[in-house]
Amino acid sequence: MTSRPSRVAITGIGVVSPYGAGRDRFWHGARHGCSATRVITDFDPSEFPCHVAASVPPVSIEDAVVLLERAGGGEEASGRPDPRRYSKASLIAVIAATEAWQDAGLRLNEPGAGVLVGSGAGGIDVAERQYYEFFNDGHKRITPYAIPVSIVGMISSEISIALELHGISHVMSTGCTSSTDAIGYAASLIRAGEADVLLTGGADACVTPGMIFGFSRMRAVATSHNDRPAEASRPFERDRDGFVLGEGAWMLVLEREDRARARGARVYATVDGYGSTCDAYHRVQMDPDGIEIVRAMRLAIDRSGRALDEIGYVNYHGTSTQLNDAVEARCVRRLFADRADRIAGSSTKSMIGHPQGASGAAGVVTSALALHTGFLPPTINHCHPDPGCDVDVIPNTGREVQVEAALCNCLGFGSKNSALVLGRADD
Repeated sequence: MTSRPSRVAITGIGVVSPYGAGRDRFWHGARHGCSATRVITDFDPSEFPCHVAASVPPVSIEDAVVLLERAGGGEEASGRPDPRRYSKASLIAVIAATEAWQDAGLRLNEPGAGVLVGSGAGGIDVAERQYYEFFNDGHKRITPYAIPVSIVGMISSEISIALELHGISHVMSTGCTSSTDAIGYAASLIRAGEADVLLTGGADACVTPGMIFGFSRMRAVATSHNDRPAEASRPFERDRDGFVLGEGAWMLVLEREDRARARGARVYATVDGYGSTCDAYHRVQMDPDGIEIVRAMRLAIDRSGRALDEIGYVNYHGTSTQLNDAVEARCVRRLFADRADRIAGSSTKSMIGHPQGASGAAGVVTSALALHTGFLPPTINHCHPDPGCDVDVIPNTGREVQVEAALCNCLGFGSKNSALVLGRADD
């Protein structure tokens, strides 16, 4: 075990999830094992094999404006959000970021503060609509904002504008691991003294006709539960047949723990270690051997300065696809060896689907709240376990358990593997 590095504290959390806007709403749904998967209503899915998704319900920028006013902004604040120029991903990102900022007790124009978030597809909803109008409507209704609103990098810019933050404003786009990587890099920058406080996390809003069609063509999404959407996402279950496409924004405020304690901030948990590897195997399939997944988890634990036996909870990537769930379960067994049976874990995606580049941040928020509250949320729809996924996934009902540290896994297209270790905050 290496010496423990400087601790980076999570002092603010904000969420817009398929349950709606708000951290408490998300935690209530996850804690009680509520499925957020529904039949798609934003467009007609009947021509596609998949009819279900975990979409974010209608939310308003007023959710962010109210929080901005509480944080010291208001009508005259130069950073007031402009919803006319937002993709859905930017909209939910700004709302979640504002909640996290207010939760941390920080103000607009906070000195030394920046933004480093992850997103897989950015404003893909805007891009799809604008391309449709370009090719089908004689180029008449294309907005001059089509390109800047739809690019992935605009998400951090909108957060920076809304909160008047003048530090770095970066978006990492590494596929499904985007927000895990963003959080890992943000923690590294703070630990190195290159930033005082960073707004990090992830946002994606990918439930669009093109994405549903594309994933259906790949046979990656669930299609056998169109008439029972709440049962469609079933990680580690014997009859799982694909993931449920999800959406959402999960944002965190990170700062050095000593800085947070000095200003009297609440600390939910600490970000202690980060590891990332690449299978270098295939553009959409993971290496069945899983050696690089194990190495990413081990790197995160080693860099955290913690021993294996300090990890008491695993937040699984757990997509509900046949290969991924089986490989991940085997990798956890290989890493923890004879301790594997004593480590509880769960897949948040069983409840909120797979929000693509935001999925890692969703797992980190879940783990931070689990460490903070002493409650481990369940994996739902788990009635007939796959013998090839022989790990404790907290089936169907959560548990009151206080653990010292959590391991958060994220595995993505392009053979990418990332992992974070969170620690319980000192009282």
